[in-house]
Amino acid sequence: MQSPDLSLDDFISRFQLLRPQTRLGTQNQRQAAVLIPVVRRAKPGLLLTQRSPLLRKHAGQVAFPGGAVDSTDASLIAAALREAQEEVAIPPETVEILGVLPPVDSVTGFQVTPVVGIIPPDLHYHASVDEVAAVFEMPLAEALRLGRYHPLDIHRRGNSHRVWLSWYQHYFVWGMTAGIIRELALQIGETP
Repeated sequence: MQSPDLSLDDFISRFQLLRPQTRLGTQNQRQAAVLIPVVRRAKPGLLLTQRSPLLRKHAGQVAFPGGAVDSTDASLIAAALREAQEEVAIPPETVEILGVLPPVDSVTGFQVTPVVGIIPPDLHYHASVDEVAAVFEMPLAEALRLGRYHPLDIHRRGNSHRVWLSWYQHYFVWGMTAGIIRELALQIGETP
């Protein structure tokens, strides 16, 4: 369980010292990346978006800024930074990249790489009206509290998989986003 007074230095140290467990190959081939923006504060925050209700896929869901890798992107990190700039106006040069988590498969056929970065506290977010309905910050210590995530086993097309569910204020955090946050919590958590 994470301390309610998790400092940014503690988070950075744990993230950099504890290597993520690698997963055996993912099934999806199309590449995407999301930025996990940690806000630099005495008590750091986790920046999240709520997708526009008008989108074809994942409408209204809570998500990290991110999307498919373009042919112009030099890397997965570049893709995550480009998407964060397009979706919420985070200037790429203001992001201090800490590293990446192992990729996860999305239900839409993408292999998604989560990129962890620190952003300044005084950025003015300008949500893309076409993609983002809201931008909000959740205390990092609260986001990384494992007890807030509840499992739901889903059976689809003969396969079973687990998704994670959580609430923060009036936002329902679930699916890949909740799974990524939970994975980050497991990585920086207490060692057994």
